[in-house]
Amino acid sequence: MNQEPIIVDPRKTTSEELAEGIRQAQIVFKLGQTMPFTPDYDVLVKDLLGENLGNNVRVMPGLSGVCFDRVKIGDNVVIMNNCLMMSRGSITIEDNVMIAANVQLISNNHDLYDRQLLICKPVRICRNVWIGAGATILPGVTVGENAVVAAGAIVTKDVAPNTIVGGNPAKFIKDIEPKKTTD
Repeated sequence: MNQEPIIVDPRKTTSEELAEGIRQAQIVFKLGQTMPFTPDYDVLVKDLLGENLGNNVRVMPGLSGVCFDRVKIGDNVVIMNNCLMMSRGSITIEDNVMIAANVQLISNNHDLYDRQLLICKPVRICRNVWIGAGATILPGVTVGENAVVAAGAIVTKDVAPNTIVGGNPAKFIKDIEPKKTTD
């Protein structure tokens, strides 16, 4: 997904943007202090993600990050403990995705010369993807449908559909063969 980056200067944040950032940070804090699998927890997740939250989504405790209004989560998604979403450049998680513990989804980075500037590119996790524990997905990456990202992988480039990648930086490991059916 080779798109032009969006440059954001946080020094020019509007009062409305600042208020929304504070609101989200406070919800994330409350979420970390609330018992999971309770109506109170579910209400906080919905308050954080709003209309961008699909059906049958499980978000486990330890969620952290910024710009949750730029996160879109499809149906039947599981996000395990301690997921970091740096979402200034937007993060899209499509249906039936499994994200293991300690995964980082990073859609922004800092400029090399003016470190206050954010260089933002969207992250897209396509349908039926499984991201292993401790993996990091960097700005501008699309993980293709049915792909698997191995635990601990650092993904710097797009991942083809129906493949497994792993390592630092993540490299192709193998294709995922179609499931064999018995008649």
